[in-house]
Amino acid sequence: MRHYKLFSIALACVALALTGCHDNHYHDDYGRNSYTTQIMSDPAFDGDIEQTSSTTYTVTQGMSSSVQSVFAGIDPVASTEFRAFLDFPLTGASGVPGDAIIESAYLNIYINSLQPVTGTLPIRIELVEFQPPTLIGSDFDRTTQPALAYIIANPPFDRNDVGTNSSIDVTPLMIKAQQLNLQDFQVRIMEDLGPAIPVLMEINDTTGSNRSNRAPLLIVTYH
Repeated sequence: MRHYKLFSIALACVALALTGCHDNHYHDDYGRNSYTTQIMSDPAFDGDIEQTSSTTYTVTQGMSSSVQSVFAGIDPVASTEFRAFLDFPLTGASGVPGDAIIESAYLNIYINSLQPVTGTLPIRIELVEFQPPTLIGSDFDRTTQPALAYIIANPPFDRNDVGTNSSIDVTPLMIKAQQLNLQDFQVRIMEDLGPAIPVLMEINDTTGSNRSNRAPLLIVTYH
Protein backbone atom coordinates (compact mmCIF):
# COMPACT_ATOMS: atom_id res chain seq x y z
CA MET A 1 0.00 0.00 0.00
CA ARG A 2 1.29 3.44 -0.86
CA HIS A 3 2.67 5.41 2.10
CA TYR A 4 0.99 8.75 2.58
CA LYS A 5 0.94 11.77 4.84
CA LEU A 6 -0.14 11.56 8.49
CA PHE A 7 -2.72 14.20 7.58
CA SER A 8 -4.80 11.47 5.96
CA ILE A 9 -4.91 9.58 9.25
CA ALA A 10 -5.92 12.74 11.05
CA LEU A 11 -8.83 13.25 8.67
CA ALA A 12 -9.99 9.71 9.30
CA CYS A 13 -9.91 10.34 13.02
CA VAL A 14 -12.02 13.46 12.64
CA ALA A 15 -14.52 11.57 10.55
CA LEU A 16 -14.86 9.04 13.35
CA ALA A 17 -15.22 11.83 15.92
CA LEU A 18 -12.25 10.54 17.84
CA THR A 19 -10.50 12.92 20.22
CA GLY A 20 -6.81 12.72 19.37
CA CYS A 21 -7.36 9.26 17.89
CA HIS A 22 -5.99 7.77 21.16
CA ASP A 23 -7.60 4.97 23.13
CA ASN A 24 -11.02 5.70 21.63
CA HIS A 25 -13.75 3.39 20.42
CA TYR A 26 -16.61 3.34 17.95
CA HIS A 27 -18.96 0.87 16.28
CA ASP A 28 -17.84 -0.62 12.98
CA ASP A 29 -20.12 -1.67 10.11
CA TYR A 30 -20.83 -4.96 11.88
CA GLY A 31 -21.89 -3.35 15.15
CA ARG A 32 -18.69 -4.37 16.94
CA ASN A 33 -16.86 -2.03 19.27
CA SER A 34 -13.67 -0.93 17.53
CA TYR A 35 -10.87 0.87 19.34
CA THR A 36 -8.03 3.00 18.01
CA THR A 37 -4.90 3.60 20.01
CA GLN A 38 -1.70 5.54 19.36
CA ILE A 39 1.56 4.10 20.67
CA MET A 40 4.72 6.16 20.54
CA SER A 41 8.02 4.36 20.14
CA ASP A 42 10.22 3.96 23.20
CA PRO A 43 13.17 6.35 22.72
CA ALA A 44 15.25 4.36 25.21
CA PHE A 45 15.19 1.30 22.95
CA ASP A 46 15.03 2.85 19.47
CA GLY A 47 18.31 2.84 17.63
CA ASP A 48 20.26 1.80 14.56
CA ILE A 49 23.11 -0.51 13.64
CA GLU A 50 25.81 0.43 11.13
CA GLN A 51 27.72 -2.39 9.45
CA THR A 52 31.28 -1.07 9.20
CA SER A 53 32.82 -4.25 7.73
CA SER A 54 31.71 -7.80 7.00
CA THR A 55 32.18 -8.69 10.68
CA THR A 56 31.98 -5.40 12.62
CA TYR A 57 29.06 -3.22 13.64
CA THR A 58 28.43 0.05 15.42
CA VAL A 59 25.31 -0.01 17.62
CA THR A 60 23.58 3.22 18.61
CA GLN A 61 20.61 2.78 20.93
CA GLY A 62 18.68 5.27 23.01
CA MET A 63 17.83 8.85 22.18
CA SER A 64 19.81 11.53 24.01
CA SER A 65 20.69 15.20 23.73
CA SER A 66 23.12 14.30 20.93
CA VAL A 67 21.10 11.51 19.26
CA GLN A 68 17.63 12.45 18.03
CA SER A 69 17.17 10.25 14.96
CA VAL A 70 17.79 6.81 13.51
CA PHE A 71 19.13 5.88 10.07
CA ALA A 72 18.30 3.34 7.37
CA GLY A 73 20.00 2.81 4.03
CA ILE A 74 23.54 3.11 2.70
CA ASP A 75 25.77 6.09 3.48
CA PRO A 76 26.74 7.50 0.06
CA VAL A 77 30.08 8.73 1.43
CA ALA A 78 31.27 5.90 3.68
CA SER A 79 29.39 3.13 1.79
CA THR A 80 28.34 1.58 5.11
CA GLU A 81 24.81 0.28 5.64
CA PHE A 82 22.48 1.34 8.45
CA ARG A 83 19.40 -0.51 9.68
CA ALA A 84 17.00 1.25 12.04
CA PHE A 85 15.15 -0.41 14.92
CA LEU A 86 11.98 0.90 16.58
CA ASP A 87 10.29 -0.45 19.70
CA PHE A 88 6.59 0.08 20.48
CA PRO A 89 5.32 -1.37 23.80
CA LEU A 90 2.03 -3.23 23.36
CA THR A 91 1.20 -3.57 27.04
CA GLY A 92 -0.09 -0.93 29.44
CA ALA A 93 -2.94 1.57 29.26
CA SER A 94 -2.29 2.58 25.64
CA GLY A 95 -1.41 -0.89 24.43
CA VAL A 96 -3.35 -3.58 22.59
CA PRO A 97 -5.14 -6.34 24.55
CA GLY A 98 -3.78 -9.82 23.98
CA ASP A 99 -7.14 -11.09 22.72
CA ALA A 100 -7.79 -8.17 20.36
CA ILE A 101 -8.49 -8.72 16.67
CA ILE A 102 -6.41 -6.32 14.58
CA GLU A 103 -8.29 -4.31 11.95
CA SER A 104 -5.45 -2.05 10.82
CA ALA A 105 -2.05 -0.76 11.87
CA TYR A 106 -0.03 2.15 10.48
CA LEU A 107 3.54 3.15 11.20
CA ASN A 108 4.04 6.92 11.00
CA ILE A 109 7.56 8.25 10.59
CA TYR A 110 8.86 11.76 9.96
CA ILE A 111 11.66 11.88 7.39
CA ASN A 112 14.34 14.39 8.32
CA SER A 113 16.53 13.92 5.26
CA LEU A 114 17.71 11.81 2.37
CA GLN A 115 21.37 11.77 1.41
CA PRO A 116 21.58 12.60 -1.44
CA VAL A 117 18.24 14.39 -1.59
CA THR A 118 17.87 13.40 -5.25
CA GLY A 119 18.02 9.71 -4.35
CA THR A 120 15.22 7.14 -4.19
CA LEU A 121 15.23 4.53 -1.45
CA PRO A 122 13.17 1.30 -1.46
CA ILE A 123 12.40 0.34 2.14
CA ARG A 124 11.71 -3.04 3.70
CA ILE A 125 10.14 -3.17 7.19
CA GLU A 126 10.54 -6.39 9.15
CA LEU A 127 8.88 -7.52 12.36
CA VAL A 128 11.65 -8.76 14.67
CA GLU A 129 12.03 -9.59 18.33
CA PHE A 130 15.13 -8.22 20.03
CA GLN A 131 14.57 -9.36 23.60
CA PRO A 132 15.70 -8.23 26.03
CA PRO A 133 15.32 -4.94 24.12
CA THR A 134 19.06 -4.26 23.98
CA LEU A 135 20.44 -4.11 20.46
CA ILE A 136 23.54 -6.13 19.61
CA GLY A 137 25.50 -6.13 16.38
CA SER A 138 24.09 -9.46 15.20
CA ASP A 139 20.57 -7.97 15.16
CA PHE A 140 21.67 -6.36 11.90
CA ASP A 141 21.93 -9.77 10.26
CA ARG A 142 18.76 -11.24 8.79
CA THR A 143 19.98 -14.80 9.36
CA THR A 144 20.98 -14.35 12.99
CA GLN A 145 17.91 -12.17 13.69
CA PRO A 146 15.33 -13.51 11.19
CA ALA A 147 12.23 -11.54 10.28
CA LEU A 148 8.97 -12.83 11.70
CA ALA A 149 7.12 -11.05 8.87
CA TYR A 150 7.83 -8.16 6.51
CA ILE A 151 6.32 -5.61 4.16
CA ILE A 152 7.75 -3.41 1.41
CA ALA A 153 6.89 0.30 1.66
CA ASN A 154 5.40 1.43 -1.63
CA PRO A 155 6.42 3.58 -3.38
CA PRO A 156 10.10 4.04 -2.44
CA PHE A 157 11.01 7.13 -0.45
CA ASP A 158 12.25 10.18 -2.32
CA ARG A 159 12.70 13.94 -1.92
CA ASN A 160 8.94 14.47 -1.69
CA ASP A 161 8.93 12.61 1.65
CA VAL A 162 11.61 14.80 3.23
CA GLY A 163 10.18 17.08 5.91
CA THR A 164 6.89 15.18 6.08
CA ASN A 165 5.14 12.49 8.09
CA SER A 166 4.64 9.34 6.07
CA SER A 167 2.23 6.59 7.07
CA ILE A 168 2.99 2.97 6.13
CA ASP A 169 0.45 0.16 6.33
CA VAL A 170 1.99 -2.46 8.65
CA THR A 171 -1.24 -4.35 9.35
CA PRO A 172 0.23 -7.78 8.43
CA LEU A 173 3.10 -7.20 10.87
CA MET A 174 0.77 -6.19 13.71
CA ILE A 175 -1.44 -9.22 13.07
CA LYS A 176 1.63 -11.46 13.27
CA ALA A 177 2.82 -9.76 16.48
CA GLN A 178 -0.62 -10.38 17.99
CA GLN A 179 -0.62 -14.02 16.91
CA LEU A 180 2.77 -14.50 18.57
CA ASN A 181 1.63 -12.64 21.70
CA LEU A 182 4.61 -10.30 21.51
CA GLN A 183 4.97 -7.78 24.32
CA ASP A 184 6.51 -5.21 21.98
CA PHE A 185 6.02 -4.35 18.32
CA GLN A 186 9.63 -4.16 17.14
CA VAL A 187 10.63 -3.43 13.57
CA ARG A 188 13.85 -3.37 11.59
CA ILE A 189 13.79 -0.76 8.82
CA MET A 190 16.29 -1.32 6.04
CA GLU A 191 16.97 -0.80 2.35
CA ASP A 192 15.05 -3.39 0.36
CA LEU A 193 17.17 -6.25 -0.89
CA GLY A 194 18.71 -5.97 -4.35
CA PRO A 195 21.53 -3.96 -5.92
CA ALA A 196 23.06 -1.57 -3.39
CA ILE A 197 21.59 1.93 -3.63
CA PRO A 198 23.77 4.58 -1.92
CA VAL A 199 20.96 6.54 -0.26
CA LEU A 200 20.66 7.17 3.48
CA MET A 201 17.36 8.08 5.16
CA GLU A 202 17.17 9.86 8.52
CA ILE A 203 14.06 9.17 10.62
CA ASN A 204 13.12 11.68 13.30
CA ASP A 205 13.04 10.31 16.86
CA THR A 206 13.13 13.53 18.84
CA THR A 207 12.62 13.64 22.59
CA GLY A 208 12.05 17.39 22.44
CA SER A 209 8.95 19.57 22.23
CA ASN A 210 8.05 18.24 18.76
CA ARG A 211 7.96 14.60 19.86
CA SER A 212 4.16 14.40 19.77
CA ASN A 213 4.05 15.11 16.03
CA ARG A 214 7.45 13.94 14.76
CA ALA A 215 8.54 10.86 16.71
CA PRO A 216 7.68 7.37 15.36
CA LEU A 217 4.07 6.46 16.05
CA LEU A 218 2.09 3.24 15.72
CA ILE A 219 -1.67 3.65 15.19
CA VAL A 220 -3.65 0.45 15.74
CA THR A 221 -7.38 -0.14 15.29
CA TYR A 222 -8.77 -3.36 16.76
CA HIS A 223 -11.90 -4.95 18.13
